[in-house]
Amino acid sequence: MTGESYFLYHSIGQYPAKARDLAAAMADFAVCWGTADDSQWGHVLPLRQRFIDRWSAIINAPQGALTTFESVTQAFHALLISLPPGHLRGKKLLVAADCFPSNHFLLQGMGQKYGFELKTVALRQGAAAVEEEDFLDAWTPDVGLALLTWVSSTSSARIDLPRMVAHGRRMGSLVGVDITQAAGLLRFDVMAPEVDFAVSTSLKWMCGTPGAGVLYLSPRLIPHCQPELRGWFSQDNPFNWDISRFSYAGDIRRFDNGTPGVIAAVASLPALDWHAAQDKAAILAHNRKLTARLIDLADELSLSLVTPRDEARRGGSVMVKLPETQNAQALVASLRAQGITTDARGQTLRLSPGVMTTDAGVDRLAAALKR
Repeated sequence: MTGESYFLYHSIGQYPAKARDLAAAMADFAVCWGTADDSQWGHVLPLRQRFIDRWSAIINAPQGALTTFESVTQAFHALLISLPPGHLRGKKLLVAADCFPSNHFLLQGMGQKYGFELKTVALRQGAAAVEEEDFLDAWTPDVGLALLTWVSSTSSARIDLPRMVAHGRRMGSLVGVDITQAAGLLRFDVMAPEVDFAVSTSLKWMCGTPGAGVLYLSPRLIPHCQPELRGWFSQDNPFNWDISRFSYAGDIRRFDNGTPGVIAAVASLPALDWHAAQDKAAILAHNRKLTARLIDLADELSLSLVTPRDEARRGGSVMVKLPETQNAQALVASLRAQGITTDARGQTLRLSPGVMTTDAGVDRLAAALKR
């Protein structure tokens, strides 16, 4: 029964044998790193590159356009401060109120220093997601950069990305997208529509570990960016010891800096290898079947649906509004005690079925909620 009632793929993804694969990868790393020879970097740097290659394949990123970061927030920050001097000065930076809060916290602290105005498109009263029309109305030619949230973490609402990117091109803005909440489940292609940058983590539908974030940057923009944090791995030849001859690598490696952290990539690689071997259409079909059942359950229980009903306008989650009389955290705890794993943001119960979730698991959730 392990995993059959797991509804937490919007937070931490799981797949069969994940614990075994992760333990084996970490044991292999420990043996390598604990051996008294000089083989360590020759072993672990190719593993990091395999992680990069796996991610590049997932989002159709060209070679040399994607690298690792600890988190989405860190990757977004590195991109912002690498832009040409004055690119954002006197401009607006546009985000939606339902973006991932960490990104908003970052931007609130940067506007004054870098000379841009943070413009946050508000939610309409009682709405769970920012309306696209409101975002487009706010997206004027004075917006230097817009960060789009492909799928919301609080409603699973999915934006019409081609429409949004096309508008951004007309406005002359840089267009970035946070793909964290659907990468690995829904197809995403950085070239269709072409975006300027994308950020994500490996935690969710990719089933990876913390610290395994990524930044994609369009090859046409890379030469114009000069990362402030730089080091020996920012160069084409990291083994250049001439301190008077630093030059940025011509590709995304310029966003690397000192000695790279490899553990998160090594730990997440088994999950990415597992994902690469799966039938992606079958994974999505399984999710769609179970999310349809969850929507029917919400209707049966007269719970307000936060997630769009239209399959094309939602990610992989179903989120429902609990009555104000219901203590949401007490409900989550009660479900957990019954072996049913969910979470809640305020009064919103979040349910995300993945590869280990089963029809029987949905039955157990239904019975528990009815009680």
